[in-house]
Amino acid sequence: MRLLWILHKAWAFIRRDLLIEASYRSAFILQFGGVFVSVGIWYFLSGMIRGVATGVKGMEGMDYFAFIVVGIAFYHYLTVALTSFASRVRSEQLTGTLEAMLVSPTRTHMVILASSLWDFVFTSFRVVMYVAVGVGISWMTDHPIRIHWEGLLPFAIILGLTVPAFCGIGIIVASAIIYLKKGEPINAALISASALLGGVFYPVEALPSWLISFSALLPITYALSGIRKALLLGASLGDLLPEIRVLLLFVVALVPLGLLVFRWALRGARRDGTLVQY
Repeated sequence: MRLLWILHKAWAFIRRDLLIEASYRSAFILQFGGVFVSVGIWYFLSGMIRGVATGVKGMEGMDYFAFIVVGIAFYHYLTVALTSFASRVRSEQLTGTLEAMLVSPTRTHMVILASSLWDFVFTSFRVVMYVAVGVGISWMTDHPIRIHWEGLLPFAIILGLTVPAFCGIGIIVASAIIYLKKGEPINAALISASALLGGVFYPVEALPSWLISFSALLPITYALSGIRKALLLGASLGDLLPEIRVLLLFVVALVPLGLLVFRWALRGARRDGTLVQY
């Protein structure tokens, strides 16, 4: 019964946001059109540097175009996790509905997590499109992207750990919106650091040794490493155990911490009478 109740609540949030999103049809469609433009840019850029990229450590067995398409596609999960929770909280503050949502019978953590479900569903569609368009374009060339279907199970496990790890960070950022009314600088810093150090555009091994140690502190480093090995190299579950273990540690640490920090921020904002201020 409880599972059905949770699914019902989650579907209510998804349906609400879907109806809002679909009401802006042009913007809805153009977001998917941007996928083709982005993939096209990286296709031509990768063609210019393919010869150089193949000799870079960490690129063994991977074409640069495949490397970059997978990196950018799944980087979207990080950006949506960091921005979605904060933007939802900010939106509810601006419309004056935040307090009403938080005093409803639905538990606070359910409100926070379910309010961003649509963003993750929509992002999943975009990720699939990125990979599909990239594979489609590559098969028209001499360097086709080959997805290793035997790596789908390890990939699913890694993705299942990646999203909640990112969400834990996103909830902490949303807590800053609740209490400090500002979270954008934190978002910008984390997104930029992940792009620079997380192996999105180039292998982590290409970084100076003193920066590699910092990249080890980011969950996206292990997420992209595992996803690429699973989809592009067909790595087995055993091969990806190092990435899986670290991502599991991130989930165990970040999700409870995020919910705890959010409760502290909520309690502090209620105590100070600033919950609905913005």
